[in-house]
Amino acid sequence: MKNNKSHYQFRRVVVLTIFALAISGLFYRALDMQVIHQAFFQQQGDARHMRTVPISAHRGDIYDRNGEPLAISTPVDSVWVNPKEFTDFKIISKLAEILDLNAEHLKNKLRKQAAKEFVYIRRQVSPDVGGEVKALGIKGVYLRREYKRYYPSGEVTSHVLGFANVDDQGQEGLELAYNDWLTGETGAKKVIRDRKGQAIDDVERIRPAQPGQSIHLSIDRRIQYLAYSALKASVKQNKAIAGSAVVLDVHTGEVLAMVNQPSFNANDRSQLRPAVYRNRSVTDVFEPGSTMKPFTIAAALETGKWNPTDNVNTSPGRYKVQGSTIKDMRDYGKINLGEIILKSSNVGVSKVALSIGQEQQLEMYTKLGFGFTTGSGFPGERNGNLRTSNVSEFERATMAFGYSLSVTPLQLARAYAALAANGVIYPVTFLKREEEVHGEKIMSMDTAKKVRRMMERVVSDEGTAKKASIANYSVAGKTGTVHKFISGGYADDRYLSVFAGIVPADDPQLVMVVMLNEPRNGEHYGGQVAAPVFSKVMSGALRLLDIEPDNLEYAQVGKKGKSA
Repeated sequence: MKNNKSHYQFRRVVVLTIFALAISGLFYRALDMQVIHQAFFQQQGDARHMRTVPISAHRGDIYDRNGEPLAISTPVDSVWVNPKEFTDFKIISKLAEILDLNAEHLKNKLRKQAAKEFVYIRRQVSPDVGGEVKALGIKGVYLRREYKRYYPSGEVTSHVLGFANVDDQGQEGLELAYNDWLTGETGAKKVIRDRKGQAIDDVERIRPAQPGQSIHLSIDRRIQYLAYSALKASVKQNKAIAGSAVVLDVHTGEVLAMVNQPSFNANDRSQLRPAVYRNRSVTDVFEPGSTMKPFTIAAALETGKWNPTDNVNTSPGRYKVQGSTIKDMRDYGKINLGEIILKSSNVGVSKVALSIGQEQQLEMYTKLGFGFTTGSGFPGERNGNLRTSNVSEFERATMAFGYSLSVTPLQLARAYAALAANGVIYPVTFLKREEEVHGEKIMSMDTAKKVRRMMERVVSDEGTAKKASIANYSVAGKTGTVHKFISGGYADDRYLSVFAGIVPADDPQLVMVVMLNEPRNGEHYGGQVAAPVFSKVMSGALRLLDIEPDNLEYAQVGKKGKSA
């Protein structure tokens, strides 16, 4: 009996000792974790639940010259998955439903990429949709805040602005040209995640995100809309395959409007096809036709050998040069330089060009910027084509009326702006100018004024561009109707219809070039097809810019005395 009692006491002591040691161990462990090595264990815990995540930077906004937004970035969420953490395939149908995805495709995608730690499953969803995803609380499914580009004007400004991709990087147009300015610098922060991987607390901002620089363009959204509407209507009415229009400020070289047809809406990525989104005003070249004649006449006047009233014999309406024949529509007989422009005589302007010599003729074209880009910085801008060596007499003759060379609509507009600016040519820009710009003098003021006076008659009742006229304003302009070069030769029934104009002619402020490619509704002359677009756009632009009329009815008597 005594031995049993001793045995039970021994067992009791052993058990109590074990409990005491266990409690002491736990107490020591707690003391070690909470006091002695608290910082170490805190660091280890954070390391297992803390992550460094990027902070998306806001892309700079784009505004027109008056501060109206043309491109802005709005916050969105992108949904991504860590396949190594994702295990709940039962709820994948609900996730796919919220994100408008096929559940089976999503399941297969995650299984195929199970070895990865980062897989996007839907980019740029609205914050509301992102909230629904977050509410599911699925382990391994995360949200990343990003920004989506939005273009308030849609098609109206699409060719100028271009677009940014899903990663907010410029791909075309000014979004690409000024991508370095517009792109922000991504930041970084540390966050603590819960057991499902969702961020529950911001711990530390390692590097703040730096937003991109916003820019103000030279574009006037109001004039841009006028040009877009008028060009679109004309292309549709005349069943043309394409069209372009450019408006420049005469005294600064600023692009106030630039539009093309067909157009596209950069907000709808399904429309982003190269054939549609290229900016034809800077990337497509064409032979300018009779719109070159004023520049040839200017070159002749600059030599001092010619005056506006000097006559050229164009009879019998044909002129042979090196075995090839240049023709007029009819026999105009003896006509002066002004009448060469008025009647658009190929024979007359060819004889003038060949009379002044190659150097004077080609030097004028070169000074006007033909054969070179305008320096606008627009991606993909073309040089056009101008031969300056080994040029035959026949080529010189055809250059005089706009063949054997090629230009872009922007190049042609810049050249006309030089006539409008009294012989000064300015660098072209798509950015709003904040300071005065200095141009290059390429012809005398007297020559520029004389050529403009000649071009005023083109827009009169006796000229080919009566439809370019604007009530109460004087207009100087020139039409061009160009046979298209197709498969090694010029087509008899396919045309480019062009009009280039300056307004007001007496005190020029604006220049506009309109070009329609292959109008196929019966009319194809520049004065019939392109000139009305000029009239419609410029009449609205003059009012918007509050440019004073210079040709009111009471002043008409004084206008009649103008010479050609």
